[in-house]
Amino acid sequence: MPDFYTSDDIRRQNGDQGVDPTREIGRTAFRKDYARLLHAPSFRRLQGKTQLFPGAESDFFRNRLTHSLEVAQIASGIAARLNHLPDARNFGDGIDLDLVEFASLAHDLGHPPFGHNGEAALDELMVAHGGFEGNAQTLRIVSATEQKLVSDSTGAPSNAFGLNLTMRALASVLKYDRLIPLERRDGSALVKGYYDSEKELVSNIKDAIAPGHVGEFKTIECSIMDLADDIAYSTYDLEDSLHAGFVTPYSLFDALANQSPIADAVLEKTNKALADSGYEPLDNSGQLTDCIEDVFKGLQPQNGVSTNTGVANKFRAGANAWLRDRQLASNSLARNQFTAERVGSLIDSVEVKINDAYPQLSKVILSREALLRIEVLKHLNFELVIRSSRLAVVEHRGKDVVRDLFVAFSDTEGRLLPDDWQQEYRDADTAAGKARVVCDFVAGMTDRYAAEMHDRLFGKGMSIFKPL
Repeated sequence: MPDFYTSDDIRRQNGDQGVDPTREIGRTAFRKDYARLLHAPSFRRLQGKTQLFPGAESDFFRNRLTHSLEVAQIASGIAARLNHLPDARNFGDGIDLDLVEFASLAHDLGHPPFGHNGEAALDELMVAHGGFEGNAQTLRIVSATEQKLVSDSTGAPSNAFGLNLTMRALASVLKYDRLIPLERRDGSALVKGYYDSEKELVSNIKDAIAPGHVGEFKTIECSIMDLADDIAYSTYDLEDSLHAGFVTPYSLFDALANQSPIADAVLEKTNKALADSGYEPLDNSGQLTDCIEDVFKGLQPQNGVSTNTGVANKFRAGANAWLRDRQLASNSLARNQFTAERVGSLIDSVEVKINDAYPQLSKVILSREALLRIEVLKHLNFELVIRSSRLAVVEHRGKDVVRDLFVAFSDTEGRLLPDDWQQEYRDADTAAGKARVVCDFVAGMTDRYAAEMHDRLFGKGMSIFKPL
């Protein structure tokens, strides 16, 4: 039976092996990683970052923190299920639930204020200095910018190792195994991966987790987190959209059946996901409506009444459909039942594709039917909600805020930064290094703090007493 979590896997970033790396005072190394994350300021700030709808609109809507908690719950459920399957023997004592939850809670740490538009703004500003990308920023946060005083390999105190996590925990957030180029041309597409500043660390992670491995690197914990994120996004973001009145079951169906530009965009993205998973693509957009049938559960005529004959029967079927549409649009209990049943059935559809040579790099997959249910709703919600004019106005404004703050901090040579960040700025000895310090600070802002700081710099908020 392979040793799924070797001592090399779980040695900490600074290489300190002065204590038993697997257990200390009754806590596993991964439980300590989990605790360090929960106490980190960057984790708390997730409560002030938008998931889908701005938090100022309502305290009902999910933010990045509550989304991450839901992803952790789903990921833990997936791991627990896999640990009870026959294939669990490939994982020694099983997949560690603390590690899976750590990956899930950490996965959105690197997202900047104002969502994807904030990310796009920072990438444009950093295009000549290594770019910006949320997942790359997550790895940078936990390994460098968050500070915890520890003893280095010589015994001297140091804050150079971020949260000083185990290699396996760092690997669990390495979602894209690609080096982001140091320089790209203006206007080039955002690149998902890791920064050049973490290149050596990523090499050390790979050597520790899967020595000798050649090819795509992604641990099973990261794979579980990634899938749980998709399940949460396609389910709970839809629930928020239903609650906000942005969509109803009827509008979802109408978009796929009657709005060709939206249906074609959803079909293209869905077929890409199918191809990436080795499944046959859909032939045409007309097949998309079958993939969201779980939204319409309960629309069938009751008592076996056919919809094919008679005006009364058709009217009755239409009335049932209208009732279901109203239920999901206005009844919180109906929405809760829908999301609970959907998440449960998707977790039950998860399978594992074992990597015999490197079990730690095994991959979780969904059946084709379950994958379709996720991808179609995920991309449909994106087209109808995230790209809607109402959200576009908010995100457009957010992009301006992020850009203005970055430029102001840079043009004043860091003097507008808090004292500790000013020192970081002065210590950086290259233009790229100084730009990265500014980028780190702006990316860590919450939506409200960024908007407030922008108002202080460019609007009416000119108090000299409120600290930075």
